[in-house]
Amino acid sequence: MLNLETFQHAFHEIFNDYRNAKFLLAVSGGVDSMVLLNLFQVSGFEFQVAHVNYHFRGEDSDLDQKLVENFCTNHDIQFHLKDISEQEKSGMKSLQNWARNLRYDFFFKVLKEENLDFIVTAHHLNDELETFLINLSRGSGIKGLSGIPKNENQILRPLLHFSKTEIYDFAKENNLEFREDKSNQKNDYLRNKIRNTIVPELLGMNENFLENFGKSISYLNQTKDFVQAQILKIEKETICEKDSYLTINKALFFKESEFAQFEILQKFGFSEAKELKKIRKAEVGKTFHSIEYELLVDRENLVLQKTTDEFIRNDNAEITILPNKKSTLIFPETVRSEIKESGSFTWKFDEDKMQFPLKIRRKKEGDLFYPIGMIGKKKISKFFKDEKIPILAQQKIWLLCDGNDKILGIIPFRQDRRFAATKESKAIIKVKL
Repeated sequence: MLNLETFQHAFHEIFNDYRNAKFLLAVSGGVDSMVLLNLFQVSGFEFQVAHVNYHFRGEDSDLDQKLVENFCTNHDIQFHLKDISEQEKSGMKSLQNWARNLRYDFFFKVLKEENLDFIVTAHHLNDELETFLINLSRGSGIKGLSGIPKNENQILRPLLHFSKTEIYDFAKENNLEFREDKSNQKNDYLRNKIRNTIVPELLGMNENFLENFGKSISYLNQTKDFVQAQILKIEKETICEKDSYLTINKALFFKESEFAQFEILQKFGFSEAKELKKIRKAEVGKTFHSIEYELLVDRENLVLQKTTDEFIRNDNAEITILPNKKSTLIFPETVRSEIKESGSFTWKFDEDKMQFPLKIRRKKEGDLFYPIGMIGKKKISKFFKDEKIPILAQQKIWLLCDGNDKILGIIPFRQDRRFAATKESKAIIKVKL
C-alpha cells in the first residue's frame, strides 16, 4: 500500500541528496499526478506546479486545469499554465511527440525562469510496463528495455516503484480529488492499445506479474549499467580524440563483439545493424553519413567528423595565387595554416615551361603527375597511398597547377619534374612557404 511512509522511502535519495532542492511538479489532474501533488504538499519540500491545457477534450480539459489550479490556490502553491493556442496546434504532425516536446519545453522554461532544480513527474510501474512493451515491439536495445529512468536530465520520477492500483487505492483512502481522462480508454494509439488490451491479459496471468516485472526491470538496469561500463572501457581503448575529429582503431574495434560495435557507433547516429555490416566490409575511402556525423573508412582507422563543423572535402575549388609572371605569390591565410601542418617547402620552376596564372586546387579523380626523383608518372591517389597519408589528411592537401591545369606539385610533398628549373633555365620562379 502506498502511504506517507512508503512515499518517504521512495524519496530516500531526495531526502539525502536533494534536501535543499526546489522542484517543479508536472500535474495533469489525473490520479497519478494528483497523488504526487498531495504527497509533495505534506512533504515539506519547496516546489511549484506546472500544467498544460491542450484543449483537446473541450470542457474536460478546462475542468482538469481548474482542479489543479484550485488546489494550488488553496494551498498557496505557485501555479504555471501553458495554454495551447490553435496556432500552436497547426504545426502538429505526430500528436504524441508534438505534445511531449511542447510540454517539456514549457517545463524546462519554467525551471530556468524560476531557478528551480528538478522536474518531477508521476510515472509509475504500469507506465514502465507499457514503455517496455512498446520498445520491445520496436526492437530496442538494452537501454530501451531497462525501463524509464528514475533520474535523468533533471527529471525525477519517484513513483516508478508503485503500481496504478496502489496509486488508486491511496487516492481513495485519502479522499483525494482527481479527474479521469476518458480518451485513454480509446485504442487510437499504440500505448493505449497496449494499456487496454495486452497489459490486462498479462496481469491476469499471474497476480504477482507486475511485482515480478519490477524486479526484472531492476535486474535489466543493473545489466545495462554493467554493459555501459564495459562499453566505456572499449571506447577508451579504441577511440582517439583529435582536434576536430575522432578516430576508431579498426583492428581493435572489429575484434569486439558486434553488440559492442553497434552500441558505440549508434552514439554517433549509425543506428542500423545493416549499416554496421556495410562499414565492416567497406573499402578504404568509403564514407557513411548520419544526421550529425560523417564516418570515413581509412586504412587503420574509422574517422568520425561532425558534419556541422567546417570540414574541407575534395572539390573543384580553385584559388589563383600567381596571376602572371610579375605578380607576387600569395597563399590565403587558411591555406598557409593547412600547409604548415604538413611542413614547409621550396620549389624552383622554369618560367618558360609553365602557363599562367598559377593556381591551387584539390585532387580530382584520375589526377597524375611526374614526381621529381622518380621515373615515369604516378597517380596522385597512388602517391598518397604509398606515402601512407591518411584519407582525412588527403582531403586537406592542395595541388599546385599551371594555367593548363597541369600539376606542378603536391604541396608540400613532391614537385613535378617536368617543370622544375635546371641549370639551363633562363628565368626561374620560386614557390615556397
